[in-house]
Amino acid sequence: MRTTLLFIPGNHPAMLQNADVFGADGIILDLEDAVAATEKDAARALVGEYLKSWKLDTPELLVRVNGLPSGWFEADLEAIACDRLSAIVYPKAGVEELYEVDRILSEVETRHHLNHPIGIIPIIESAQGVVETDDISYLPRLKGMLLGGEDLSADMEISRTREGAELAYPRARLSFACKAAGIDAIDTPFADVNDAEGLLADARTARSLGFTGKAVIHPNQITTIQQAFCPDPKEIFWARRVIAAAADAAKKHQGAFSLDGKMIDKPVIKRAEGILLRAGITDRATADEPK
Repeated sequence: MRTTLLFIPGNHPAMLQNADVFGADGIILDLEDAVAATEKDAARALVGEYLKSWKLDTPELLVRVNGLPSGWFEADLEAIACDRLSAIVYPKAGVEELYEVDRILSEVETRHHLNHPIGIIPIIESAQGVVETDDISYLPRLKGMLLGGEDLSADMEISRTREGAELAYPRARLSFACKAAGIDAIDTPFADVNDAEGLLADARTARSLGFTGKAVIHPNQITTIQQAFCPDPKEIFWARRVIAAAADAAKKHQGAFSLDGKMIDKPVIKRAEGILLRAGITDRATADEPK
């Protein structure tokens, strides 16, 4: 699961060398905002060589490319196309551009003889992108969508706040669209890397809205976000009891059944299964109730 996706500037060799020790589920090697125009060529070459030399299965490797209007998009793809690349993270995404991105990716994959298709995680960071979220979610190649709160706030001419109330609508819209399409909903980064309390509250809000993970801009944010998205012991205990009761009901050929006086049916069982999946639990035996 993509609970944490850490941005690493593509022009920082030292950070790239340590990418596998930070504990993130995925690494986004950044060729866009983190890299000055004068360093684009060098960063592109560095990231390309890094991807091709990668020997580990985890973390997942993604690259935030420069968008089509920049004039650097196709050069980025030529440099980074390889089987180690899981997906590109595409900035300021819109429906029409993503159709063209899909077409170009197909040509690049053929030219480089890749064994699997390159996925896309579009960043929704404009008012137009929010309006098009539902259409974008069903486009080819999508593995998820990422909310870009800073650029979206700038586009809307509003201020970002610690509490994030200004993002309530785009968060909800993106989360619902991703859930309907069966793809990951990745929340915007939290900008203050020194505010662990604010980060925890922000990540919990994202999880409560249905997000499956959050983008990260500093390694010290990873543990806090993982804590926010991991179910607590009481949730896990409840989920295990539901699954055990469901197994017992199935033996009796029951559909809906009762647990602690509450009706349990397929949607509730599905929620319990999701909790155990997020917690990484495969042993579903009922455990003792947490204190």
